[in-house]
Amino acid sequence: MTGTPGTERYTPGHDTSAIEFMAARRAATHARFFLPHLTPGTTLLDLGCGPGTITADLAAAVAPGQVLGLDQQASQLSSARALAHRRGLTNIRFRQGSCYDIPLDDRSVDRVFSHALMEHLAHPAQAMAEIRRVLRPGGTVGLCSPDWGGFLLSPPCDDAVAAYTNLQQANGGDPFVGHKLRDYLLDVGFEQCHLDVHYERHADPSRIADYLALQLDTAGQTAHARRLRGWATSPSAMFAQAWVTAIASRPR
Repeated sequence: MTGTPGTERYTPGHDTSAIEFMAARRAATHARFFLPHLTPGTTLLDLGCGPGTITADLAAAVAPGQVLGLDQQASQLSSARALAHRRGLTNIRFRQGSCYDIPLDDRSVDRVFSHALMEHLAHPAQAMAEIRRVLRPGGTVGLCSPDWGGFLLSPPCDDAVAAYTNLQQANGGDPFVGHKLRDYLLDVGFEQCHLDVHYERHADPSRIADYLALQLDTAGQTAHARRLRGWATSPSAMFAQAWVTAIASRPR
């Protein structure tokens, strides 16, 4: 997560359970749509890199191209650096910083990737303008965000999910940003923007339910948290979430 303190709050939080949840993500599953746009020697920024598991995979894909993982939370970056060290990746570095003020020169990178960030921002268009600034002419951005208008839940658990949706909105985010990505990108000067959508079905419903319930507990909405955890015990529980991907180019 990257942002400006005071304008938004990262709803999932940064406790151990949240970091472990994010650390299960890999490029093969969560950046697959962007991998065809990467070649050896490409320079890349991973914006809102979190614990760096996707970033490390992207660095391997573009080596010897240089990769920067940027995240506002320093606590995330120590584990990201340790992962890169274990994998022997020498073309990657991690830095604390904001998506509203990216610490890179104008027109300095070939690709920008960001997964699960825009939905937490109070000002996504401002972040996308910064992405455009640091991209070289002809460079490509790949964004992936969920759209909470596309849930498939069985059995229904709409009240608890609505409570989490409201919590994220109160924190300054937009759970429905997915279908808006194209408009934001075009408004700040990108072109050739292509949207696609896929569903992520959580194999273990109890894991995603507890992930959401923890934040409801923190917000004092314990009844909704219990409802989610109880829902996950159903043998027929299914939690599938719509994710929108956007690929766009900076004009040459």
